[in-house]
Amino acid sequence: MKTYRIAILPGDGIGPEVMTEGVKVLKALAEADSSFQLETTSFEWNSDYYLKHNRMMPEDGLSRLKDFDAIYFGAIGDRRVPEHIPIWELIMPIRKNFNQYVNLRPIKQLPGVKSPLHTKSPIDFYVFRENAEGEYSNMGGRLYQKTPDEMAVQNTVITKKGVQRLARYAFDYARKNSVTKVVNATKSNAIIHSMGLWDEVVKTTASEYPGIEVEDVYIDALAAHFVQRPESFEVVVASNLFGDILTDLGAALVGGLGLSPSANLNPEGDFPSMFEPIHGSAPDITGKQIANPIAQIWSAALMLEHLGREDLSAIVMKAIERVVESNTALTPDLKGNAKTFETGDAIVKQIYQQM
Repeated sequence: MKTYRIAILPGDGIGPEVMTEGVKVLKALAEADSSFQLETTSFEWNSDYYLKHNRMMPEDGLSRLKDFDAIYFGAIGDRRVPEHIPIWELIMPIRKNFNQYVNLRPIKQLPGVKSPLHTKSPIDFYVFRENAEGEYSNMGGRLYQKTPDEMAVQNTVITKKGVQRLARYAFDYARKNSVTKVVNATKSNAIIHSMGLWDEVVKTTASEYPGIEVEDVYIDALAAHFVQRPESFEVVVASNLFGDILTDLGAALVGGLGLSPSANLNPEGDFPSMFEPIHGSAPDITGKQIANPIAQIWSAALMLEHLGREDLSAIVMKAIERVVESNTALTPDLKGNAKTFETGDAIVKQIYQQM
């Protein structure tokens, strides 16, 4: 029997609510499959912790996380704490120090979910977002604050190594899944240095993968293409900022943030990878039990796949699809009236029916 040690970070707002359902699903799998054992440790590192300790996690927080098999994250953010603090004192340190350089985001239209667009076929593609450098680099500063001459500089960091390792991961996925074209999100006509290097490295890496075409598309045109013909995409590679924006748009096209998972991957396995929904903590609906837990549960499916249990991941995904397609136990964002825990219970029921 394989035991997986999972660090649980429920976070703020609706984070604990949807996390409860994600853990419920994982425990149901462990109960139904004798080859799978789950050992979870919860860390209440959130905005309440910050207000008590003036930091988002203990000084040894990263060392306490590094030996887990994976990190399962909820959502973070609280009106009492400036927005940048949870990001730069919790999420970013984990992503960067654990070298989670691939941010994987499925843009997949589930059966029964109507897109606001009238597409020729279901939307189903992946965005591979660079996750460790790029536009989200804490380099720069402000001068002459509170004077008429105030100025700010924020540096974008693009490295050959950073682009190459992301591109290789995306092209490996494309080759494995018989994808013949990878779309490269760029803006090298205007951002000539950093995006110029980005394009060069993507193209050089592509030369290692005969039979896979690379199409460079400027980010403004690509955003339009997401709306005009999203069903035409299979694999998209993008920088940190571009990928972040594109995937929020993609989520809107397939049912909203409540259906959108993500994986922050350290492909080599030197550190744990982290799995989380892309939605925020939604303080306006906290405590109402109306948050959609599917993105959190789908993130668990991505975690299982990363841990080598594609069989269990497929069971979770089939359970999600059956619940959504049957139009039962859906939360208000999907025009239902179910509570968060009722959606989780319905997915668990579908899991048991498969095992």
